[in-house]
Amino acid sequence: MTVLDLPRNRWARVEAVEGDDAIRTRLLEMGFTPGECIRLVAASPFHNPIAVNLRGTVFALRDYEASCLKVCLMD
Repeated sequence: MTVLDLPRNRWARVEAVEGDDAIRTRLLEMGFTPGECIRLVAASPFHNPIAVNLRGTVFALRDYEASCLKVCLMD
C-alpha cells in the first residue's frame, strides 16, 4: 500500500521508500525514513497534491512522490 491508498487521518508506518534516486533521496532527506509514522491529513480530488503529517510537520507531496512511499496501517 502507498500513501495514496491511506484513509484520511489514519496513522501508518513507512515500510520502504522507492522510486528513482533523486526522488528517493529527497524523501529520505525530508525524514520519510522506514519506521516513521505518517498520517494523511488532506487530499485534493485527484490526489495531487496531498498533505501528510510526519514528525509534527505537514508536507505537501505530489502523487508520484507519495506513490514512492510504501506504508502499512497501524492499529
